Amino acid sequence: MISFLDLKKINESFEPEISRAIKNVLNSGWYLLGSETKKFENEYSEYIGSDHCIGVANGLDALRLIFRAYIELGEMKEGDEIIVPANTYIASILAITDNRLSPVLVEPALSTFNIDPYLIESRITERTKGIMIVHLYGKNAMHPEIQRLVDKYNLKLIEDNAQAHGAFYGKSRTGSLGNAAGHSFYPGKNLGAIGDAGAVTTNNDTLADVIRTLANYGSKKKYENIYQGSNSRLDEIQAAILRVKLNRLDIDNQKRRDVAQYYSENIKNPHLILPSSNNGQLSTDNSHVWHLFVIRSIFRDKLQAHLSEKGIQTIIHYPIPPHRQGAYKAWNKFRFKITEEIHDQVLSLPINPVLTIDELFKITDTINKWR
Repeated sequence: MISFLDLKKINESFEPEISRAIKNVLNSGWYLLGSETKKFENEYSEYIGSDHCIGVANGLDALRLIFRAYIELGEMKEGDEIIVPANTYIASILAITDNRLSPVLVEPALSTFNIDPYLIESRITERTKGIMIVHLYGKNAMHPEIQRLVDKYNLKLIEDNAQAHGAFYGKSRTGSLGNAAGHSFYPGKNLGAIGDAGAVTTNNDTLADVIRTLANYGSKKKYENIYQGSNSRLDEIQAAILRVKLNRLDIDNQKRRDVAQYYSENIKNPHLILPSSNNGQLSTDNSHVWHLFVIRSIFRDKLQAHLSEKGIQTIIHYPIPPHRQGAYKAWNKFRFKITEEIHDQVLSLPINPVLTIDELFKITDTINKWR
């Protein structure tokens, strides 16, 4: 059986460093808001290229806290609109609606799966306060047209960098491109903890201070609460593990690119479409860290069943688009043709740094012999 993602095998590849890091935290007797979290925040902010990193409990909280901080600072208010891709994991949208802001869904480009930059301007109104870009599947979503719109309309640019740790846009890493970015370190991410974990990065001193305060019960000083905050903190064990994994992130991302290249060169089946960049070529440069390798096929369900029968696990990211979810019933009547086409056709193949050449051969050979 080839697992879609063998987390046990991945984590074993970091031994004995992970076990040593956990033991050091246990022996320290300090498990929250300690030295490991501070060190990780410093190391990750340096890696991303941002002035600040605030460790939080998960990626959704990271995005929630960014919008909440802007509201506390008076830069956003209830009912303000945020442009967001229609094709994304629902957490991107939950962070907006949780703050009583209004998501404005924009279709993706079929060639990239990311928001189509040239469809954004027509959706901007006098109530628009920001654009959230999602670097979906590990591919940079930033584009010169998006920067033009941010500058023209004086909008906030928020990045959902949950799937793209280490990707670049030009010479800058994703997570440092806008006003603030949310990061998830869910175990299956390129930089994954062994539980829930997340972070916010930003260059804005005031925003960082408010986010850090909001995440700690709205408190800067114990038992004194400035805001009606929440409890969203990165714990010491997760921070220590992330420090170990951060040291190897670029190497592991390159291994993912190598897997993507292998798939691209060896999958030869006319019944499916491989991921591509805007010019129709596979993106194996540093703009893509290949969190997921997502193919498309109108026979997706049959292909998935065939691979399962042959002992190859695949996953659909994601079967139901946000506007068709029960959580947003008012949107169910809307039509987003490209988004719906993507969700009806996509299938994620195994991709991670510990896949063997024998496993890759079996996956590609099985796909090539299908139908």
